[in-house]
Amino acid sequence: MKDYRKFILRLLSLFCLLCLNIPLLEAAEVQDVRLWTAPDHTRIVFDLDRSINYEIFRLHAPERIVIDMKHAKINKIASLALPDPMIKNVRYGEPKKGVLRVVLDIQKKNIGLRSFLLKPMQGKPHRLVIDLIRKESPLNRPEKKVLVKKSHHEIVIAVDAGHGGEDPGAIGRNGLKEKDFTLRVAKKLAALINSKPGMRAVLTRKGDYFVPLRKRVRLARKAHADLMISIHADAVKTRTVQGASVYTLAERGATPDRVAVALAAKENAADEIGGVMLSQAVDDPMVRNILGDMAKRDSLNSSQLLAENMLLQMKKIDTIKYKTPKRARFVVLTALEIPSVLVELNFISNPKQERKMKSIKHQERLAKALYQASKNFFRRMGMLDSKISASSS
Repeated sequence: MKDYRKFILRLLSLFCLLCLNIPLLEAAEVQDVRLWTAPDHTRIVFDLDRSINYEIFRLHAPERIVIDMKHAKINKIASLALPDPMIKNVRYGEPKKGVLRVVLDIQKKNIGLRSFLLKPMQGKPHRLVIDLIRKESPLNRPEKKVLVKKSHHEIVIAVDAGHGGEDPGAIGRNGLKEKDFTLRVAKKLAALINSKPGMRAVLTRKGDYFVPLRKRVRLARKAHADLMISIHADAVKTRTVQGASVYTLAERGATPDRVAVALAAKENAADEIGGVMLSQAVDDPMVRNILGDMAKRDSLNSSQLLAENMLLQMKKIDTIKYKTPKRARFVVLTALEIPSVLVELNFISNPKQERKMKSIKHQERLAKALYQASKNFFRRMGMLDSKISASSS
């Protein structure tokens, strides 16, 4: 009996010691709330200091979406750009102990709803993502065989501003975000293209919102683009590195270039940073086993010609990093029937280059270089009259 009591006492002592080392279940904290408005959806993102369990459901009369986060707390919701086309207001409270309830007052009934959790990556914390999808948006309607009417002689250029929304891309030492810089140059390039009769630009994004990589490719195809230019700014740890570079899609089995492969991996991670569910990140069936086709090989050769023209024009206004184009498996370049290039306009990690990138005049010079290279390419391909091209230079 004595030994049994000793055993029980030791067991209780051990239990108490364990309890001292186990922290009480603390509530997860919502550290920030952000809202992004895109043409076809609105995204609201909750930054969390740890993963959570949550429930989401709708209520009617009035229309609202309710998110219940278990064992979570929030100090305040930052000022959001409201009202949004989808959301009138955001409220929160504690309907019962240990539950944080966030209520989204909704403008319309006919909306799609999608939610998912993201794990921490590349400086981003745990995140809860809520997407409200505008069903009436043309971008969300079922696609038909003929999606966009295009003039027989019209030249269409898809202009892709890299990153956006939840994905800022690289950030310079003085705070310039790649997503802002690329959009400014893209809009200037689009304006130049649209100012010329017979040419039209299609922007894959027109504002600060996230567009998945494969959706950018679909938008270029939907517009029947004759060309796609994806605009980016590079970054490395060594701040003295500078120079523009141009990339095309590499064939499977091609000898890998270490620098190009590393850059492609970084750019292809945009979907994970920006927030794409695994169910959304499916392979494009048009990409599978297509590189062996002769027509697609011709498109890759055309992309190489365009890339060489880009470097020639970039060299006139700024330094270049590599004298010849490099190749890698960039997801955004996989519209294989469309000559496509990815341009790194310079290193935003270089403070001197970052200052230049902030300059409107320098952005205009960069846009003109990309525009001139595109015209030269179409002239070489026999798609643009040489007299018209020369007079509009």
